[in-house]
Amino acid sequence: MPEHPSPDFVEALARGLAIITAFSPTATALSVSDAAARVSLPRPTARRLLMTLEKLGYVRSSNGLYTLTTKVLELGTAYVATLGIWELARPHLEALVAQTGESSSMSQLDGSDIVYVARVPVPKIISLAVHIGTRFPAVATSMGQVLLTALDDDELKTLLATPSHSGVIPRVAPSRDELIADLEVVRERGWALSDERLSLGIRSIAAPVRDASGGIVAAMNVTVHAAETSVEDLQRRHLPLLLDTAAKITDEWSQLARLPVPDPLIRA
Repeated sequence: MPEHPSPDFVEALARGLAIITAFSPTATALSVSDAAARVSLPRPTARRLLMTLEKLGYVRSSNGLYTLTTKVLELGTAYVATLGIWELARPHLEALVAQTGESSSMSQLDGSDIVYVARVPVPKIISLAVHIGTRFPAVATSMGQVLLTALDDDELKTLLATPSHSGVIPRVAPSRDELIADLEVVRERGWALSDERLSLGIRSIAAPVRDASGGIVAAMNVTVHAAETSVEDLQRRHLPLLLDTAAKITDEWSQLARLPVPDPLIRA
């Protein structure tokens, strides 16, 4: 590894990241010696780093060989979510808004809240201001319900015990049993509806955006004013367009993820 004389440089972190990048499509399982050689570190150092990564859940070991776990995907998802997914989704959201005449947004789960990561608004007055970074309690929103369907029982239990940091008190907060029943319906039909749960006058419908493995990585919605658009109209007019848009974003993101990644240690 190159020398970094800056006192602010954390060499241990750099070495840990180097170990992760030692794995590649042509080297999916590495011994301690293999990893040490690929990143030019002493074998004892590579061993300690691999054992630390194993404790943190980023690698697993079997018969003296280490392999990456799916938890490593979380390191890349943060970048894709803040940059890649928005750049990919933006034209689709803009096209959806042009078709519906209503605002559309994309969010991800953070604790017990959804956080808006993308939004294409229309100039309509609603009771709650929304912008990138806005947080709402997940249980009271259509996007939140979609994102909650990706959680297992233990994860959902933990989330329900986690306080919201949004500062918003929802108009209707479902009980645990009501939420579980709602999520079963959402899983079965593939979309969620929030009818003035979050705030009076706000009605929305949401669908999942998935990655190449089929996992839910974001949710997107269409939001309307309840006085202007009935639940029936929301489902009849806007839901098909929303589902089509979510499918297009999912398809493009999945294709992007399937692109081959060159092995930086292989020279042409």
